[in-house]
Formats: sequence, C-alpha cells, structure tokens
Amino acid sequence: MLMKEGMKALSPYQVATIRILSAGLIMIPFFVKSYKQIPAGKRGYVLLSGSIGSLIPAYLFCLSEVKIDSSLVGMLNALTPLFTILIGILLFGMVVTRKQMIGILIGFLGMVILLMPKGSFGLQDLGYAMLVVLATFLYGINVNVVHKHLKEVTSVNIVAFAFPAILIPCIIILTSTGFFSQIRNATPQFYISTASAFVLGSIGTAFATIYFYKLMKRAGTVFASMVTYGIPFVAVAWGLILGDHITFLEILALIIILAGVGLTSRKS
Repeated sequence: MLMKEGMKALSPYQVATIRILSAGLIMIPFFVKSYKQIPAGKRGYVLLSGSIGSLIPAYLFCLSEVKIDSSLVGMLNALTPLFTILIGILLFGMVVTRKQMIGILIGFLGMVILLMPKGSFGLQDLGYAMLVVLATFLYGINVNVVHKHLKEVTSVNIVAFAFPAILIPCIIILTSTGFFSQIRNATPQFYISTASAFVLGSIGTAFATIYFYKLMKRAGTVFASMVTYGIPFVAVAWGLILGDHITFLEILALIIILAGVGLTSRKS
C-alpha cells in the first residue's frame, strides 16, 4: 500500500531509494557503536546482508508494482520459506527429508499456477512478477547468510551498520533521478508520496528487519521465514481495499503454496 502511494508522484527508483535512505537515517545514531562492536571479519557479511536482504529487493518490489497488483506481490512473498530451505540445502549443507522435498515441490507448483496468464495479468507481465520471485530468492539467501555467519552479531548492530553504510549511494541515486529538483515545484501528492516511502523504510524496513533477525536468532531460519504465512493475507486485504481483481485461481494457488510451506517446515 505504501509503495503504491509512493509511486503516485515518485518513480519506482525514487520510492525504493527513499525507503533505504530513511532506514539509514533512522539508524545513524547507532552506526558508530555498531561499527566498533562488529568484528572486522564480519562487516562484509553485514553489508552483503543489507544488499540482498533489503537494498536490491526494495527496487525489485517497487518495479514489480508498476505492472502487477499488490495482492499478487504479497502472495508471491509466501515463496520465501521455500527458497530459504532450498538454498540451505544447496549452498549451506542443510539436511533435507523426503517430506520437505515434497513440500518444496508442492510450493513451487503453487507458484506456477499463480504465475499462469489470466485476466489482466498476461505473459507480458510475467517478467514483473518474476522480479518478486527473485526478491524472495534473495531473502532466502540472506536468511541463511545471517544464520550461518552473523549469529554472534546483534540484530540492532546488523541493521545499524548496513543501512547507514549505503546512504551516500542513495543520495546519488536521488540526485540523478531528479528528486531534489522536484521539490521546487512540489505538489501535495509529492509530499504524501515521499512520506509514504519514508514510513515504509523507517518502520517497514529498519525496525521490521531488527525484529525479524531477533526472531530468527531465537527460533531458527525456517520458523522466522514463516512470517510470510501472514503477509499474503494482509496483502490480499489491502488489495481488495485498493480495488485489485483477485481470482479464485489465485487463492487456490496461495493455498497450495502455503500447504507446501507447512509440509516443508514441519519437524519430524
């Protein structure tokens, strides 16, 4: 909802950049302390986590919302736990059971159904939907990286170091896209859109990421990534409010994805 509101007066690149910029600004007071407390050998992993867990997905999500509904974006978020486990198996030595493998296959079947051309969503929009799939894939990598390499680094320190560290590139991007020149002839919608992107970054990115990492450190990667159980339903609700067209096939696909997630995440 905030991304849609932001793009009423700003470009997708501006909304995504303000999102990351605001998260960095909020965490500036903690930057020096976090830099000192993070071991030198771990700072690269923190920057990697900030890039694949927040920076790149922010642009992917905003670009996807140019063409596809918010509700579909939220539904595709449900793929995150599946990618978390799949990447854990392929790259991080996670042991998989037959039940988990079946769950992964069921989940990806749901994704295929969800991405089938239907109604106003056709093959021409498939590329935009795949941007969200790529974002969830990066989320899966990030969760495994944090779990394996940043266990001893506090959640606050990860966020407080990663976001302020990329403030300068954000300012450069905003300058190159003409954001600051737009301020001179700004309309009320411009300020509403900017405020929406700022709230999205400060609350929906900075603070949300801190608490997500806290949950992951306490309960494990798979359990934490299951917050995506809730995201699709919240997104569908906002989609209905915003006038998105949601089909029975989309709901069926979402149920199949969540069934796969549930089977994959169950402990033996």
